[in-house]
Amino acid sequence: MNDTTNPDRSGNSTFRPANAALLSVTHLEAPVVVPSSYFDDVLAPTMERLRLRPGLLEKVAGVRERRWWSDGANASDAAAECGLKALSEAGVEAKDVGVVISTTVTRPFLEPAVATSVHHAMDLPTSALNFDLTNACLAWVNGLQVASAMIDSGAVRYAVVLGAEDVRPMHEGTIERLLRPDVTRRDFLDQFATMTLGCGAAAAVLGRADEHPEGHRILGGTGRAGTQHHELCIGDMTHMRTDAKLLLTEGIEIVASAFESGDAQWGWRDADRFVIHQISRVHTQTVVERLGLDPEKVPRTFPHWGNVGPISLPMTLAHTAPELTRGDRVIAMGVGSGLNSAMVEIAW
Repeated sequence: MNDTTNPDRSGNSTFRPANAALLSVTHLEAPVVVPSSYFDDVLAPTMERLRLRPGLLEKVAGVRERRWWSDGANASDAAAECGLKALSEAGVEAKDVGVVISTTVTRPFLEPAVATSVHHAMDLPTSALNFDLTNACLAWVNGLQVASAMIDSGAVRYAVVLGAEDVRPMHEGTIERLLRPDVTRRDFLDQFATMTLGCGAAAAVLGRADEHPEGHRILGGTGRAGTQHHELCIGDMTHMRTDAKLLLTEGIEIVASAFESGDAQWGWRDADRFVIHQISRVHTQTVVERLGLDPEKVPRTFPHWGNVGPISLPMTLAHTAPELTRGDRVIAMGVGSGLNSAMVEIAW
């Protein structure tokens, strides 16, 4: 059995970029606001039959609303728009980009890679590599790791790590299934987490720290895997089934193990901001209590955006960036189904 509790087993899970910096991070909100009461209304026949009270999404998960893209909108276009916005804020020209990494989960097709359409829409040069990196809600943090390594190796000068999630088809498919007359209480609860998801886009530009002293240095990070729990959350293009209770309890242990390893090496408990993957109220409270964090240092965006998959963390980072000052220590704390966790310290 894999050891997921010993913080001293760092091995190859620890990484220390030598010359990578975050030059910009930005986000786009999807325009259509969908309150949690919408799901109560459309699912009322099933909820009444199963004797489930309305308001569960807000009461249990703390999600008051989430966003959808407009009818006919293409999420990859939103990712490209966000990527160009991030390049503009970083002062980097598209012709100088060496790689664009898409971390989108809700892909509209299996091939080609979502990154190909983003690369085209951003009008990047033919010399710019482009590929998808998927690892559930952890992919954006993994994208930072890969981009940092490519910059350190000299393979690229600038990297763009981005994504845009479109959960509207998943919501619509879930509603259709849950309105069937044979749906059980267990069926409803297994798909409850799907309704906490939301749409959005985020992008970050990374470059060489020695060329950009104004950038935010990526100092290092660590990770942990608990893949014996890979069946706790399984999703496809239209359906996600989750064992919410076990996903929380086992996920927190993976997060705690990764954080304790980082704390032992870099003293993370003294950091100025902890930007965690946005899931729900209970997840956030449990992380804060389990790790002994100051709740005032943990920004929360899930009440208004829901869980935007791997993009929820950079969206939250971009949202809280105006509050950060030079020299602040920021811990980006990712976790994803599988179970996997990876964390990165950024010197703001």
